[in-house]
Amino acid sequence: MKKSTKLLSLDNHKDYLGVKTDGAQFRIYLLDENIIRIRGTFDDEFAPEESYALVKTAWDDVTDEFMADERKKVTPIPIEVKETDDGQYLVSNGKYQLHIHKDPFYFEIEDPEGNIVHSDVQKRAFVEDDNGRRTHYSKMGDHEKFYGFGEKSGKLNKYRRRMRMHNTDSLGWDATQSDPLYKMIPFYIDFNTDNNTVSGLYYNNSNDSVFDMDAEHSNYWLRYSYFQTDGGDLDVFFIGGPTIKDVVEHYTDLTGKSAMMPLSSFGYMGSTMFYSELEEGDDEAILNFVDNCQKNDIPVDGFFLSSGYVSDEQDGKRYFFRWNKRRFPDPEQFVNDLKKRGVLVAPNIKPGILLTHPLDAEFAAGDAYVKDANDDQNQVNQYWGGPGHFIDFTKEAGRQEWSKQMTESLLKIGVTSIWNDNNEYETVDGDATVYMEGNKDKKMDDVRPLMSTIMAKTAHTAIHAYDENARPYVINRAGFAGIQRYAQTWAGDNFTSWDSVKYNIPTILGMGLSGVANQGCDIGGFYGPLPEPEMFVRWVQNGIFQPRFSIHSANTDNTVTEPWTFPEYTKYISAAIKLRYTLVPYFYSLLYEASTKGSPIMRPLVYEFQSDPKVADESFEFMLGASLLVANVVDEGQTQKDVYLPAGATWLDLKTNKLYEGGQTITIPVELSSIPMFLRSGGIIPRSPRLTNIHKQVIDQLDLLVEPSVDSTFDLYEDDGENMDYKKGKFLVTHVTSQADPEGVTLTFDRQGDYTTEVKEMDLSVYCPKMAPINVKVAGKELHRYLNHDEYMQAADGWYFDGETRQAKVRYQNPGDQKYTANLEFTLKDLISIQ
Repeated sequence: MKKSTKLLSLDNHKDYLGVKTDGAQFRIYLLDENIIRIRGTFDDEFAPEESYALVKTAWDDVTDEFMADERKKVTPIPIEVKETDDGQYLVSNGKYQLHIHKDPFYFEIEDPEGNIVHSDVQKRAFVEDDNGRRTHYSKMGDHEKFYGFGEKSGKLNKYRRRMRMHNTDSLGWDATQSDPLYKMIPFYIDFNTDNNTVSGLYYNNSNDSVFDMDAEHSNYWLRYSYFQTDGGDLDVFFIGGPTIKDVVEHYTDLTGKSAMMPLSSFGYMGSTMFYSELEEGDDEAILNFVDNCQKNDIPVDGFFLSSGYVSDEQDGKRYFFRWNKRRFPDPEQFVNDLKKRGVLVAPNIKPGILLTHPLDAEFAAGDAYVKDANDDQNQVNQYWGGPGHFIDFTKEAGRQEWSKQMTESLLKIGVTSIWNDNNEYETVDGDATVYMEGNKDKKMDDVRPLMSTIMAKTAHTAIHAYDENARPYVINRAGFAGIQRYAQTWAGDNFTSWDSVKYNIPTILGMGLSGVANQGCDIGGFYGPLPEPEMFVRWVQNGIFQPRFSIHSANTDNTVTEPWTFPEYTKYISAAIKLRYTLVPYFYSLLYEASTKGSPIMRPLVYEFQSDPKVADESFEFMLGASLLVANVVDEGQTQKDVYLPAGATWLDLKTNKLYEGGQTITIPVELSSIPMFLRSGGIIPRSPRLTNIHKQVIDQLDLLVEPSVDSTFDLYEDDGENMDYKKGKFLVTHVTSQADPEGVTLTFDRQGDYTTEVKEMDLSVYCPKMAPINVKVAGKELHRYLNHDEYMQAADGWYFDGETRQAKVRYQNPGDQKYTANLEFTLKDLISIQ
């Protein structure tokens, strides 16, 4: 066993500080004022830098050439070391101070207010045990909450949890406690509620590992958490706050922001394994599914095509990049027929190539596969249908061969959406050799979760090589830190149960706090029996708020979960999905925010209301963006529901139009149609009332729902939604500002960007709890007031006060001005006094 207990020497290289102890040696980088890197190794020499996760670095890396299109290399803050009278060394990045204690050796980090936001455990800060496992121990206080950790089951706060970092194919996982799942993101947020301080730790290590957040106790060391890895360095990035929002933004500065997916990715994505497993006529069955959606008044914009489309006609094995012509006689015609209906198709592909695959020899000749431990044969492991080889995405040859086959069989027939599935590489031997951009010393155990992430990047590269202006839509099941840069993800094969309905929420929220803003879970349950009608309705009502919304099943009782499975309940399913479509402009603007700031789309209450101690452990209520609180019914048989409304805001019940002060729990009645939603004071939500298909319609009408009691802002994002022109500046950000005063409300619309909006008609729905406006002006023009609702509905512009909702309804033709205002005046008109 080796321990770092005593500091031996410091060596200041200015761009980094070398630290030697009686155990490990370290390199400290001040990457910026929010990020401090402490890279530690127990080896004699540091291994070469090699990371596919980092997009912000200050050092040379083996992957620099491969990552050149997205990696930014910065100059670190020069290091100055000060020695204190009590035997410490201090290093500052201008915001945080790193304390290096000599004997016993350990690190502490202090924030600008003097709070210690991180401290190692003295005398066992960094340890390598006799099995070669390396552990970093951190002190903790009495009131700390731990969020993030990537894709995890259970409640949002992971205090007292021990969690394994590993990728598994977790068919039918238990939403309350299964661990590990499909994705591995070794990052967490530490929220100390005693002093309201927040920081994060990211461990840049893709080996199997464990986090223990006070599950283990020892009287010798008091309270602590630890990260333990089976191999590789203890490469720790401290991420500064001071808020949870700040930590997530700074973490995604390091590992990347979310990709801008096509606008249509926020539509309903139909799917079920059943439709691609029929003996023949699968193409017609899927087209019929789309037609049935229309007949049942259910919007749909995509179909996730399960892997049965590649099942061999003779032996039934899945041979990817080869269509089953009995099931799909003309794949290109099938893709085109879906496009005519306004529906994209996302075919399922998997990285394992069976030994019986007709293309196996071609992949082998192209040197595409992971090698065995001796690096002289292609590694053979168990996979779907028998023994197979696995693509090595860490080498260019593997990526090129994969891209070639993807192009020939999918991209050339019009596919731009790729569904990467079963890519955990779980069954590949850990000692198998991978190329790692030329470093053949690496083994599968070192890079396993990275394979799926690079697989997603490879899809982007292939799509752009075939059509440089096509916007990729990539969906991944597995991944590592940084997967958000390439893919929308989902939490794999969940089980049909009320627990999944409820506990899938914190799984998604935890992913959002781990940088993955664009995530979802299969609605209706993938594995298990057909959901009961009430369960299915509640699941859909919850699922419409998930960034990825897909009803997807492989039921174990010979059933198929479809939107109209329960005819008497279809009206509830239709209503929920149509509500989703009204929120598409809001979702897309939130995706833009995720792509620029790293913000989650679905957010835990603590993300927005960190100062309210009552929300620190809330797992099931959540915010959609900053404006909308969602309190779905997720328990069986409920007729009333308790809802906690966070302090620091007032809340408008969007069903009853009743206003509530925050900081209280209210009880509301619920029925099967209920989707409890509350608009935050200052909330601004753009809606698209007429949208039913994103592919076939442009959003030519917008309705802004506004709660104007406090000043607020919102960035409305628009672009073509389909191509890459936004990268060339062809986008429009309308900075909407709501300013309140006793005399009225002023909404300012300030447009920035080169994209010409498709919106012709603007509607404002402005909540007016005490008084209706006396007049309304838009862009300096006074609008006519209608007292008759029907006349207002027929008008091209004007306004009307809706007494039922207490909303001023304002309509006008969208001005071409770069900047304009809408003014609602609330001066009381005296109709009684005689002057």
